[in-house]
Amino acid sequence: MLVIGAVFVDVKGFAREKYLPLERNVGDVQVTAGGVCRNVAENLVKLGVPAQFVSMVDDNPMGRQAREGLAALGVDVTHVQAAPNGMGMWLAILDESGNLAGSISRQPNFDALEAYLIQNGDAIMASADGVVLEFDTSATISARVMALAKKHNKPVYSIVGNMGVILKHPEYLHDVACFICNEMEAGRLFREDLTHLGPEEMLEALKRGSAVAGIPAMVATMGPHGAVYVDNRTGEFGYCPPMDVPVADTTGAGDAFFSAAVAALMKGAPLSQAVREGTELAAKTLQVQGSCAE
Repeated sequence: MLVIGAVFVDVKGFAREKYLPLERNVGDVQVTAGGVCRNVAENLVKLGVPAQFVSMVDDNPMGRQAREGLAALGVDVTHVQAAPNGMGMWLAILDESGNLAGSISRQPNFDALEAYLIQNGDAIMASADGVVLEFDTSATISARVMALAKKHNKPVYSIVGNMGVILKHPEYLHDVACFICNEMEAGRLFREDLTHLGPEEMLEALKRGSAVAGIPAMVATMGPHGAVYVDNRTGEFGYCPPMDVPVADTTGAGDAFFSAAVAALMKGAPLSQAVREGTELAAKTLQVQGSCAE
C-alpha cells in the first residue's frame, strides 16, 4: 500500500486533574513522531499490510529518528526524503478524560515532496496495489497523485487533516474508492452542521450529501456514537455502534479506524465489515496514550 502524506512532531499535554483552560494545569507532556499518514503507515504494517511511505522529514535527529522508527516497524521508507522544514508540528492539549481540548498545527513545506512526485511518481505508482492519500498536503500533490492513480488504475483512499485542499477541490473526491472522515469534516464538506445528529439522521445526511457531492463511498465517524457508512456503487449503507472501552487518549483513534477499514477494503471486504474492523482498532487505540495501538 502506497501511503502519501506528512510527518509531524506531536507535542501532547495530558491534564492530570480537571483541565482549566485559563489556568496552569499539572500533567504530563509527550513529544513523539506523528502525522495522519505516518500513523496510518504504522498501523497498516501492524495489521500485516505492506506499506511504502512517501513523505519528508527534517534533516536532524528528530527527523532521522522518525524515519528509522518506521523502518524498524517494517515500513518501506525508501521514498522518505530529508528536506528543509519537511516535518510539521502539532500541539495538542488533552483533558483529564483523554479528550482533545484544543490544538494548533504547523504545516510542513511541501515543495520538496511535490518535486519528488513529479520526478518519480509514475514509477512509484506503477508498483502499488492501492494508495492512501492525505489530501491536506497540497493541491499540486493531490492532483498529481489522483492523475497517476487513474492512469495506473489504482484505488485511492482519502484521509484529511484540516480540509484545506478538499474544500477548494471537492471534485477530487469523485475518483476515490472511499472517503473516510468524522462528522465535523463531513459537515464542512456538505456545508451544514451535523454534530447534533443521531445515527439515523446522520446516515440520511451522509446518503444525501455523498450522492450530491458525487462521492462513490463514504464513512463518517461520530466519536463515542459510532460510525455511519454508504456505498453509492452497491447501495450498501448502515450504522456501526461504538465499543465501550476506557479512554486514555482520543488522538490517533481516527487514523486507526481509517487504517483498519482500508486494510479490510483492500482485501475485498464489504464496507460494513471494513467499518466494524475500523471500530475495533480505534477502540484499542483509545486505551493507550499514543497515536497507535500495539
